[in-house]
Parts: sequence; structure tokens; C-alpha cells
Amino acid sequence: MSTISFGIDVGGSGIKGAKVDLDTGEFIGDRIKILTPHPATPEAVAQTVAEIIDIAEWDGPVGITLPCVIRDHVARSAANIDPSWIGTNVTELFGAHLGDRPVSVLNDADAAGLAEARYGTDAAREGAVIFLTFGTGIGSAFLMNGHLFPNSEIGHIEVDGKEAEHRASSAVKEKKDLSWKKWAKQVSKVLIAYEKLFSPSLFIVGGGISRKFDKWVPLLTCETPVVAAELKNRAGIVGAAMAANEEFQP
Repeated sequence: MSTISFGIDVGGSGIKGAKVDLDTGEFIGDRIKILTPHPATPEAVAQTVAEIIDIAEWDGPVGITLPCVIRDHVARSAANIDPSWIGTNVTELFGAHLGDRPVSVLNDADAAGLAEARYGTDAAREGAVIFLTFGTGIGSAFLMNGHLFPNSEIGHIEVDGKEAEHRASSAVKEKKDLSWKKWAKQVSKVLIAYEKLFSPSLFIVGGGISRKFDKWVPLLTCETPVVAAELKNRAGIVGAAMAANEEFQP
């Protein structure tokens, strides 16, 4: 019998949840999506998460990702989400809205990296790998032989006088209407800076824009190999469901 868990991925534009078969990493049934409330305060987001759980009629453990550094159950940053998250005890917050059930909360890119290492490309489990999600910002997960070093947040490193995610997120491409060539040039600047700092053996890129991998990755000029995440945009939910099943807390 399959092990089933539930994951919720809180993003800048949408909050998404699904039941996950942890034997395969596949969704069970349809993904549920509700637009992220604005402002995305802790109470508003927790209410939306509870709504998704109600729609799914799920009564088991829940894993939740946030675009925040999470340490000792407390949000220590707030990237692309309301600043009022900083200092919030996220386990207590979601526990108050989701009733008497185990709740695990972790950084969104960390969750995606964990899922890719478990269910995605074999290369994610070998050596020093940097997993990056390109979306509203740039999320990151550091993996060493498939094991996570949490809360890396290297999308906020300054590259040529500008935060990396303000230079090369997919949101920047969309906002500035950059061609693939011009956007890839900015991504290359960021990846080359990461190479100099961390010397990874591989970059794995995820997020929605990874579905168009062939449009931009061949244009990159970094030396480190770059491959597309196999789980694509499914990774955050799957990683959250893994965390719930394993009671993972960073």
C-alpha cells in the first residue's frame, strides 16, 4: 500500500496543494490552487492553506513551504511575501488553523531540492549540487550527495551591484520583456558568480521557466553543467509532503 502525504507550496502568486504518493513522487488527484492573498500576511496565508485542506478533505499530516528562512520553527526572512512573517512561529500559526495534526514547515526551494534529490535526476544525489528555482525570485537549495544544507538563500547575493534575483529571476524577464538571449546573459552572470563562490559540480534549474529549458540553457556561458529539474513545478509540493511524512523541521 502506498504512503500518501499532503504538501502545500506557498508562492508569490498562488498557493498550491496536492496529495502525493511518496512511493513515486506523483500527485494523487488534481492539484488545488488558490491565488495568494494580498497582502500575504501570516493569518491570510494560513486561512488559505486551511481552505485548501478543506477542499482536499485531508485529515493527515501537512507539509508547507514558504519563501522564508525557517529556523527553529520561526520565519527569519520574508522574500516576496509580507514582511510581517519575520519572527512568526510558523508551526504555532499553522497549528492554530489546521487543528490537531502534525505540521512541518520549510523553505520552498529547500523542499524542491529535497524532492529532486529523492525522485528526480540521479545527478542530484552525487557531489556538490546547487538547485535553483527561477520564479518570482531565485530560490536555492544546497545538496551534498543528496543531503540538504538548509536555508542557503543565495538569490539575495549581490552580483555586479544588484541582488541576483533582481537581475535574473523569471519575473525580471517577464517584467522587462527580455529576449531569451538577453535574459540568459543575466543568468550567466549570476551562475558564474556562484561558481566562483561555491565551485559546484552541477546546477539543477527548476521553476516554471525550466519547462522551456531548451530556449535558454544552451545560451549560458558558465563552466559548470546545467540540467533541468525533472520534477519541474511539482517539486515544492512533493518536498513539502516528504517533510510532513518525515516530520522534517529545519
